[in-house]
Amino acid sequence: MPSCPRIRLLGVPIDAVTQHEAVCLLQAMLKGSGQHHVMTPNSEMLVMAWRNASFRALLCGTALNLPDSAGLLLAARMTGQYLPERVTGVDTVTVLCAQLPTDISVYLLGGAPGIVERAGAVLQKANSRLCIAGTHAGSPSPQVAPAIIENINRSGARLLLVAYGAPVQDTWIAQHLAALPAVRVAIGVGGTFDFLAGNRRRAPMLLRRSGLEWLWRLLQEPRRFMRIWRAVVVFPFLVCRHGRDPCHRK
Repeated sequence: MPSCPRIRLLGVPIDAVTQHEAVCLLQAMLKGSGQHHVMTPNSEMLVMAWRNASFRALLCGTALNLPDSAGLLLAARMTGQYLPERVTGVDTVTVLCAQLPTDISVYLLGGAPGIVERAGAVLQKANSRLCIAGTHAGSPSPQVAPAIIENINRSGARLLLVAYGAPVQDTWIAQHLAALPAVRVAIGVGGTFDFLAGNRRRAPMLLRRSGLEWLWRLLQEPRRFMRIWRAVVVFPFLVCRHGRDPCHRK
């Protein structure tokens, strides 16, 4: 599988890829051997990683970290590095699933009841050949993990999309991927199912391109204030102070 350049922000590797390159890499992973954990870090997740050594270790051990926020592009420039563009989880899933052949099936895990099924239907509408091997909404509780693993294995899915939210979804993947031998790529996709199902609205393209999607989210969901504060204020402060690859606090 071809490699891609990586930068580092707060000690976390981020892949300097375009949307097209990311999809090509994922297609190669799906067709190849081995298992690959893919994450879509944003500014808030890098603040989490700064504060949580276990989560930082997950980010440092992935096959691919796609830059899912304008804040990462700005931070790259602030540290003399370069990311070509924002590569969001929802766009990556949409484009990838639109191109998948019938023999590469997908399992959708997480999200609220009804949402995950609607998200799968939207993906299938865009690609009539797409095989949704199964869906499962609800809890990442350890008590239900054995049944979920059995369902995924029975489905034969090669692509697993997990929407429990960070860091839970990525911890779940790290703990259970080895027990899912047919899965070639597992991606933590956050709120992707909500966007696909129309349960949440994406920011207008102008705001996304100008790096002001955070303002749209604040207006739409004021309860997210502290999360947005960490992404818009705390993250740039940490980057200014510590740069690419600092000595982390324990």
